[in-house]
Amino acid sequence: MFYYLLKYVLLGPLLRLVFRPRIEGLENVPASGAAIVAGNHLSFSDHFLMPAMLKRRITFLAKAEYFTGPGVKGRLTAAFFRSAGQIPVDRSGKEAGQAAIREGLGVLREGELLGIYPEGTRSHDGRLYKGKVGVAVMALRAQVPVIPCAMIGTFEAQPPGKVVPRVHPVVIRFGKPLDFSRYAGMENEKAVLRAVTDEIMYAILSLSEQEYVDQYAAVAKAEEAAAKGERERKFPRAPLG
Repeated sequence: MFYYLLKYVLLGPLLRLVFRPRIEGLENVPASGAAIVAGNHLSFSDHFLMPAMLKRRITFLAKAEYFTGPGVKGRLTAAFFRSAGQIPVDRSGKEAGQAAIREGLGVLREGELLGIYPEGTRSHDGRLYKGKVGVAVMALRAQVPVIPCAMIGTFEAQPPGKVVPRVHPVVIRFGKPLDFSRYAGMENEKAVLRAVTDEIMYAILSLSEQEYVDQYAAVAKAEEAAAKGERERKFPRAPLG
């Protein structure tokens, strides 16, 4: 109930009014039946803009940190995501990937739309990063189509670290469904999973026209943070005054 209240009364109309997003290729999203919508992830706003524009309900696998934040803000955020039907996934530890796959397959078994960001985290610089193979595992096990999606303009509207988004043109572009039935029964083949994932990422790239980086986003973030820490160690700022 809260999902549809957000979509049609509380949040959806406001998002449409402020961002006036342009939707392209909406006919590529099936009107019924299970499917995966795989998109790039540029902004916190992505969680709300795409669902607000889709006619069908879509369930995203959301990072567990959204559900475990401290204080009043943390509790409100957790309540918001739970009420909107989003599923927390712990991204730490060896079982993180399997937990996400189990949750995602559960959504698909119900014949619903599952939203996935194959990069695994938001892009910190607006580029598109290498996809993780979990999306391929779910597509092959559930035998469902994958609809590539590109969010364009949300990085400029609300880049990582910016709390209040600014008004900026946004385009949400859906590509034609990708059919991987030719790989049925091969979900345990690493080469197949990599090939399927790369095909999905290429489809997203074609829609978004981002610069592509053949590296996992989390690794790139860690390397950038380490380099920044090293620079600050070598060249510490002089104290003010």
